[in-house]
Amino acid sequence: MLQEKYLTVAEAAERLGVNHSRVCQLLRAGRLKGQKIGRLMWLIREEDLEKFAAEERKPGRPRKNNGTN
Repeated sequence: MLQEKYLTVAEAAERLGVNHSRVCQLLRAGRLKGQKIGRLMWLIREEDLEKFAAEERKPGRPRKNNGTN
């Protein structure tokens, strides 16, 4: 029987190379799937983190488009 592995926010942050708050932002925005346990704790399935990390993402904030493209 296969068991799913869950990661804490700190573990996910370390794997993604970002800080704790950025992982929390991604979870609250729904961009990263996770399960909220109680008021403060999140658990993220390792599989969901791998899917998120595999998505094509550009680092940094996207540029504002002022209609000049």
